[in-house]
Amino acid sequence: MIDVYYAEDDESIAQAVKEYLEQQDCKVTIFRTVADVRQALKNHIPTILLVDWNMPDGQGNELCQWIRFRWNNLPLIFLTVRGDSHDIVTGFESGADDYVVKPFEFNVLYSRILALLRRVGQKNETRLYCDHLLLDKEKMAVFDDRQEIILSQMEYQLLLLLMENKGKTVTRKQLLERIWDSNGNYVNDNTLTVTMKRLREKLHHPVCLKTIRSFGYRMEDSL
Repeated sequence: MIDVYYAEDDESIAQAVKEYLEQQDCKVTIFRTVADVRQALKNHIPTILLVDWNMPDGQGNELCQWIRFRWNNLPLIFLTVRGDSHDIVTGFESGADDYVVKPFEFNVLYSRILALLRRVGQKNETRLYCDHLLLDKEKMAVFDDRQEIILSQMEYQLLLLLMENKGKTVTRKQLLERIWDSNGNYVNDNTLTVTMKRLREKLHHPVCLKTIRSFGYRMEDSL
């Protein structure tokens, strides 16, 4: 099933598209504002996102830029009311993968969705984001607002595990078992506390890295 997030403030259009796509075995969630889309994406990432150009609290290209900073491979199609070349160019520059001009045939939109998903395939996300932090798994590097932060191996592994589970609380026991015990290195609980303290300091105490008292830690977007 294709999980679709659809940012559209025109209720009649949104419902018509939703009904058609759900007949094609899609799950469609409609959002009326940019703010609602941002909040939803912090908790769940869909298969694909459809973004209307004009929204009550912003424009589609602004949302595209916000998304691309965090999820580089999330398939994204923007919808524009006319074939305005400026809108189309701006959309692509903001990170959209494709566009569809209103009014459109529902089967055309669905075909574009399938075509984009075929192109994207099932790529593994190699860049992880949380607020202004970026972790590049291919480079094994961490950046804060494009400035590289040098971490030790254990600090990097700790941040990687938390960012791979963004939005979920990872217990202290899980962190100790996954990072240290898996390497055959038995450590006491204080080692995790010290490593976390150093990691926070190097990352300039980011608000997105939260301590869940008596349980563990959680990475969570705050922007």
